Amino acid sequence: MKHVALLRAVNVGGRGSLTMTDLRAIAERLGLTDVRTLLQSGNLVFDSKGKKAAALEGALKAALKQHHGIETDFLVRSAKELDAVVAANPFPDEATSAPGRLLVMFLKDRPGAKDVQALRDAHKGPESIRQEGRELYIVYPDGIGRSKLTGSLIEKKLGTRGTGRNWNTVTRLANLART
Repeated sequence: MKHVALLRAVNVGGRGSLTMTDLRAIAERLGLTDVRTLLQSGNLVFDSKGKKAAALEGALKAALKQHHGIETDFLVRSAKELDAVVAANPFPDEATSAPGRLLVMFLKDRPGAKDVQALRDAHKGPESIRQEGRELYIVYPDGIGRSKLTGSLIEKKLGTRGTGRNWNTVTRLANLART
């Protein structure tokens, strides 16, 4: 079964530097096959034989710490789940007109409705936020870099960890996972 693993906070701002060659090697040591990476920000596509996402997350996290001393989260979705993320996009216009300003935040756990509302209440910026399952879809009309709606604020209000990818990367990963 094809899966996508997204690393949290790797190769961002000089923190947790990891080559994609090393990431592929870690996955292959775990017995994962057809291992491929996308970009330099910790996007891994692979086949696994019957392993569940939670087991894959734990195995990848432990192997990364053991071999490179980096401790960070992996968020794993099956190719089918990633296709569902693409299909559920509540911002189709932004996906077409400004895909670099549409972010999907992949979360470890599904947030509760109260937590999502607390996030909306805590942030009064121009961003639009929608939650579907374990993902947040966020439109950053003024760009992500200038926004006060940061990953740390999102994680704090939702009580779970996550990692974001812009729409271009999400769709490229979904396409890669289909092949």
